[in-house]
Amino acid sequence: MKEMKMRKKHLFCDEKDNTHFYKIGMFANMNRVTIKTLRYYDEQKLLVPVYVDEENGYRYYEAGQMADLHRIMALKSMGFSIDDIRKIMDGAEEKSLLLAKKQEILTEIAALTNKLAQVESYLAKDSVNLSAPVLIKEISEVIVCTMEQRIQSYDALFELMPEMGAKMEQLGCVCAQPEYCFTHYLEPGYKEEDILVEICQSVTEKKQDYEQLTFKVLPKVPKAACIFHKGSYNTLHKSYAMLLQYIEENGYEICGNIRESYIDGVWNKESEQEWLTEIQIPVQSF
Repeated sequence: MKEMKMRKKHLFCDEKDNTHFYKIGMFANMNRVTIKTLRYYDEQKLLVPVYVDEENGYRYYEAGQMADLHRIMALKSMGFSIDDIRKIMDGAEEKSLLLAKKQEILTEIAALTNKLAQVESYLAKDSVNLSAPVLIKEISEVIVCTMEQRIQSYDALFELMPEMGAKMEQLGCVCAQPEYCFTHYLEPGYKEEDILVEICQSVTEKKQDYEQLTFKVLPKVPKAACIFHKGSYNTLHKSYAMLLQYIEENGYEICGNIRESYIDGVWNKESEQEWLTEIQIPVQSF
């Protein structure tokens, strides 16, 4: 009598006659899965065949294993990982894993709901325009050289920035790459005059403070609502309005100083139409 190589227990041919056993192909067809899937579950020790024929390597399953297979398929459809399914199949407490999966799914739903709200927000506008979309992103920690000053109008920035650049050159400052130059507005609300600003330029290292120049490290901003504005600074208020509306409609609140990051401007572009500014507003969810 031919003895078979067993995975779980030793069976002989005469014992096999009393139980229903199925080759892997038939077992796959019965349960609407692929042979490849069953082999993968075997490799992962999730569903091991009852035995394998020593001579031809055929895998054999018994009818009782269909319940285990259906359990694996149900857990997989709920999004459980192979490792989590293995834990459950090995006897781990199911409720805690189900509660963790529930929270994971709720988090995914919240993220998808937020995406849907963004799409609906654009669709609700009179005209759909994605040329300047709002993006929520992280802003990395940065070393900056700063100069704080109260100015009478925004035009004064054009005089302050070259002055600050000249002082930085005297100190041997090296601008970080890619360049990151921006302005903080240190007082709440919009003002036409008597504006307290802090001009910041990213640098490769901190140096000793000098006259009006101060060096510091600005921490990472985990979330910032950002929008690119192309064109004259005189129309920045339009981009601000779009950005603030987005923040309000999507459940965010402002939690830090607003930054205007100057990418292209009068120093390298002749036409105002080519000026590029990014408005960055730190936010947090309600």
